[in-house]
Amino acid sequence: QVQLVESGGGLVQAGGSLRLSCAASGRALSRYVMGWFRQGPGKEREFVAGISWSGGSTNYADSVKGRFTISRDNAKNTVYLQMNSLKPEDTAVYYCAGRVGGSSAYGYWGQGTQVTVSS
Repeated sequence: QVQLVESGGGLVQAGGSLRLSCAASGRALSRYVMGWFRQGPGKEREFVAGISWSGGSTNYADSVKGRFTISRDNAKNTVYLQMNSLKPEDTAVYYCAGRVGGSSAYGYWGQGTQVTVSS
């Protein structure tokens, strides 16, 4: 099965940018539909962005549309989340996740990376 490891989190001022990476090992990333989720303090985990196997199709939560961009490089077994115009409400632990075709549930999760946006 695939193992996922996120990196790139940190502390940034409002209006700034960060790029998160999710490196996969164990199996080829191209087998999986990938997504980014986040869980803010005292909040439920929520979907942020998703990307198809090939990268040709993406979708986003309304709260991040126009500010975040999900992408993938299957040759590098890595998924990215470019986050621009960050807001304090984007503060959360960000997780990448994968699901196999035909499944609606994300069954593979990373350990998360903390993103903190100061005002």
